[in-house]
Amino acid sequence: MITKPKGCVDVTGDESLLWEYVNDVVSTMMRTYNYEFIRTPIFEASELYHRSVGESSDIVKKETYDFKDKGDRNLTLRPEGTAGVVRSYLENKAYALPDVKKYYYNGTMYRYERPQSGRLREFTQFGVEVLGSNDPIVDAEVISLQYKILETLHISNLEVMINSLGDAESRKNYKEALVKYLEPNLDKLCDDCKERFKTNPLRILDCKVDKDSEVLKNAPKTIDYLNKESKERFETVLKYLDIMDIDYEVNPSIVRGLDYYDHTVFEIVSLDNFETEHNVLGGGGRYNKLIKELDGPDSYGIGFACGMDRIINILKDMDLYKDIKRQVEVYIMYVSEEEKLHAIDIAQNLRLNGVITELDNMGKGLKGQFKEADRLQAKLLIILNNEDLQKGLVNVKDNATKEEEKVDLGEIVEYIIGNL
Repeated sequence: MITKPKGCVDVTGDESLLWEYVNDVVSTMMRTYNYEFIRTPIFEASELYHRSVGESSDIVKKETYDFKDKGDRNLTLRPEGTAGVVRSYLENKAYALPDVKKYYYNGTMYRYERPQSGRLREFTQFGVEVLGSNDPIVDAEVISLQYKILETLHISNLEVMINSLGDAESRKNYKEALVKYLEPNLDKLCDDCKERFKTNPLRILDCKVDKDSEVLKNAPKTIDYLNKESKERFETVLKYLDIMDIDYEVNPSIVRGLDYYDHTVFEIVSLDNFETEHNVLGGGGRYNKLIKELDGPDSYGIGFACGMDRIINILKDMDLYKDIKRQVEVYIMYVSEEEKLHAIDIAQNLRLNGVITELDNMGKGLKGQFKEADRLQAKLLIILNNEDLQKGLVNVKDNATKEEEKVDLGEIVEYIIGNL
C-alpha cells in the first residue's frame, strides 16, 4: 500500500472542520483590514531563497527541498512566503502604483526537518506582506492583525514578544559588541553556533539548542545599541500598540530566524501554552533592505507568518470540535423512483438558494434515512411520498420538535428558508 511521505499529514474528518473554521476567520479578517489575496508558485528559482533568506540561515543550509527540472534549472520548494511575494511585487512592477500594497497569502511551505508535533515537512502558513511604507503605524497594524486573528480564534492569554534590531548603523554596532562578547565563549556553544559565528553571529541568538544557556542569556541586547532614530521609531511602534490595546512585552532575545529582518521583529505566543515546545504561533518583522537586494527599488516591507498546524493543535487541545459542526439544514427522504426525481429537483433548488441540503445516495429505506438524518443533525426533514406529490404537497418535519406540516410543492424553497 502506498502511504503519505514522512512529515506530511492528511486533513480529514473533524479536523477538516477546524481548518475550514480557521481559513474562514483568516479570510474575513484580512478583508476587514483591506488586504489583497496573493498566490505565488510553490516552487521558485533557488536563487530567490538563497539571496533573500540568506546563505547562513538554517533554512537554506539544511532544510530546503532543492531540485533540477528537465531544463536543468535550479528550483526550490517554497520554504516561506515573503520572498515569493516580494518577487511577484517586483516582477509585476506593483511598486510603480501609487498605493501601498497590502497582500495576504495562505498556502503550503516545505522544509526538510525532523517531523514532530507542530513542525512538519509540508506545512501551511498564512501571512501578510505590506510593501512600500516605512510608517511605524504599519508595524503596529501588522502586529494587531495577527493578534486579532488569533484572538478571534479564541486562543487565550496572547502576548506579543517584540524587539528592534535597528537600522544598518545600529545593527553594525550591535554585531561588533556581540562578536566581542561571544568570541571567548564559543567553546560553550553548539557546533552550529560556532559555524554561525563565522557567517552571521546574530543567528546564534536564535539557536534552539543553546537558547537556555547562560552565554546567550547574558549576551548584549540589541535595544541597548539602537541609535537615536531607531530607538524613537521603536518607541512609536509601542505607543501605537498601546492605543490598539495589544498586550506586548519587549523581549531583547527575539531576533527571528531569517537574515532579511531589521527594525521591528516580533513573535506572538499563548501564555497558556508557554511551557510547550512550540508555543510560538507566528511572528515576523520589518525588512527594509530586501526589496533592493532582490534588484528592486529602495523600498520598504514588513510582514508576518502564522503556522496553521500549530494553531490547529491548540484548537484541538481546547476541544473546539464541539462548537464547530458541519450541520445539514435539510435532509430529503424518498423511496420510489418518482419521489427520487422530485428529491433531486428540490435539493438542487435549495442548494442554489444557500440551504445546506442532503439526500440519500445509498438506496437506503426510510428507517436508514431517518438514522442518517439524525447522524447529520439535520434541522428539517422533507419526507416525500407519491400520494402527497400527486396533490402537489410535501411533508416537512422539524427534527427537534417532531412537528410536521404539509407544504405546497411550489412554495417549498420559500417555506424552508423562512423556517431555518
